[in-house]
Amino acid sequence: MKAAQDVILTPVITEKSAGVIDDGKYTFKVAVGANKTEIKEAVEKLFGVKVIGVNIANYDGKVKRQRYTFGRTPAYKKAIVTIDTEGKEVSYLGKGGKAVKSSDKFKTSIEEFGFGQ
Repeated sequence: MKAAQDVILTPVITEKSAGVIDDGKYTFKVAVGANKTEIKEAVEKLFGVKVIGVNIANYDGKVKRQRYTFGRTPAYKKAIVTIDTEGKEVSYLGKGGKAVKSSDKFKTSIEEFGFGQ
């Protein structure tokens, strides 16, 4: 089990990623060995939101040249996390067929990004 801080490395703030924040999609640079389940749990733990879906993209390092020497920039993994922006209370049927409301309250946005909703 990895710590949440080891899974989520940095937020990715670009013009394109800032445009989809209104839809509840946030972009993070994540650990190369992290999978979707670990990313979902880390975002829910760090930011207190309900994650609906996680999309992942792997990026290879670019080949760069400095004078006569060739090298590569480091490879990284990017995750686009979709959160629940409705924030509705969840209700289900409990014992005896009575409706029970869930007491879990989640935020509907991540304020740590500094902009958005």
